Amino acid sequence: MNDAQLLRYSRHILLDQIGIDGQQRLLDGHALVIGAGGLGSPVALYLAAAGVGRITLADHDRVDLTNLQRQIAHDMTSLGVNKARSAARRMAAMNPDPEVIALETRLDGDELDRAVAKADVVLDCSDNFATRHAVNRACVRYRRPLVSGAAVRFDGQLAVFDLRDRGAPCYACLFPEDAVDAEMRCAEFGVFAPLVGVVGASQAAEALKLLLGVGDSLSGRLLLHDALAAEWRGLRLRKDSSCPVCSAVEPT
Repeated sequence: MNDAQLLRYSRHILLDQIGIDGQQRLLDGHALVIGAGGLGSPVALYLAAAGVGRITLADHDRVDLTNLQRQIAHDMTSLGVNKARSAARRMAAMNPDPEVIALETRLDGDELDRAVAKADVVLDCSDNFATRHAVNRACVRYRRPLVSGAAVRFDGQLAVFDLRDRGAPCYACLFPEDAVDAEMRCAEFGVFAPLVGVVGASQAAEALKLLLGVGDSLSGRLLLHDALAAEWRGLRLRKDSSCPVCSAVEPT
């Protein structure tokens, strides 16, 4: 680290659990963020501010006026701009250190596999089950830790699936792929603006802890947040021995 970096990250370096070595681990780390909307905005900004050295950010969508109520990586000058590109611009303005790779596409298939394989940690900030399950399958295949978040109306959820541990559950253990469930999209149901900030910031914290190798991660736990009641509730998760995703797929 140079003198400017030592100053920029000094509040991290002062923490015994991080120090210079830990900050260097962040600078050497690579995070893949799927989605640059409500959850992806605080995730991307906090990872960039914290000095994660390489951040790949993928989103095919463009910014519109309804997004600005909660998607804090974007502003009025971003209207009509791809969300990954808009967020990357904001991240660079905050901190020029990270290499930000903006993918203006919906990652899928081999492209998703390649992106996951290159990352040290994956953050799912998407808003649909099809994407979440595709990301989960790739993380299982390449044994990458997955930090998953969701927020709709006044309800948020957060979980970590540390797939480096063969005994850990995957996302499909919690939400089976063949389950019949309605998509909960904020476009139809609405979402409380600060809720995505609470969940997204928590996702960023879990990802940083995984990169640093400090603290206790949420692996094997699900946190549920009720913003109206100002309450958090935690549930223990177990690996489903009959899960067709993590019990059947051999690691690459």
